[in-house]
Amino acid sequence: MTRPVIGITVDNVENSIASGKYECNLAYCRRVVEAGGLPVMLPQEVESATYYVDLCDGLLLTGGDDARTEAFGVPAHPLSRCIEPRRQEFELALLDALTRKPHRPVLGVCLGMQIMALHAGGRMNQHLPDTLVNAVEVHQNNYRHAIVIGIATSALLASTDHLLRLSSEDLSSQTVVSSHHQAVNNAGRLLVVATSPDGVIEAIDDPLRHFYVGVQWHPERSDGALSLDLIKRFVDVCARRSEYLPYHRDS
Repeated sequence: MTRPVIGITVDNVENSIASGKYECNLAYCRRVVEAGGLPVMLPQEVESATYYVDLCDGLLLTGGDDARTEAFGVPAHPLSRCIEPRRQEFELALLDALTRKPHRPVLGVCLGMQIMALHAGGRMNQHLPDTLVNAVEVHQNNYRHAIVIGIATSALLASTDHLLRLSSEDLSSQTVVSSHHQAVNNAGRLLVVATSPDGVIEAIDDPLRHFYVGVQWHPERSDGALSLDLIKRFVDVCARRSEYLPYHRDS
């Protein structure tokens, strides 16, 4: 079988386009390769967003620092470390292009999930320690914590042809790795699928698409069955996306 092309967004060295260099955590590419995909890193060329969407079988929106909420009518928190404006403009352009290609699978990780939520009309908690006493201990510095899955039919757990082979007991024991000080507090038109025990939104999806999933944790750095299966199923759906075209009015 031909490997599906997975477009992976990149960050800017020193969080600035002035550095003249991109960077990307190698774990994203490694996990995609292990799952049977062909990773391709996407330069932040806004004018090329539509071409990238046409080229790729699926898109993986990676983590990073903080989204620029001013673009959505909300001032940035004083402790925000906002990403390079061009990166945000580029990733929003990708999501705009994807509205015309809804069969393209998408997986958003950490910042990627947050941008998906903002694009869908959502809102952010821009500094978890302001509202959550244990934010640093649970959600930052790659600590492991539990998640609570509330929607059994989400693409987070199942593709169209198979279910995640985990019992309810197994799911309740799953832990994930997080490192973030912001979080989605309103997912807009997207569905909240999972939370952490303290109520932080951990996963969202679009139930009208075959695979449009965002997770707050880092599955590329988590070794539990839930995270490993998530990336594998994402790549599998990308490989088989042509089977899903009749599902949509506009393919």
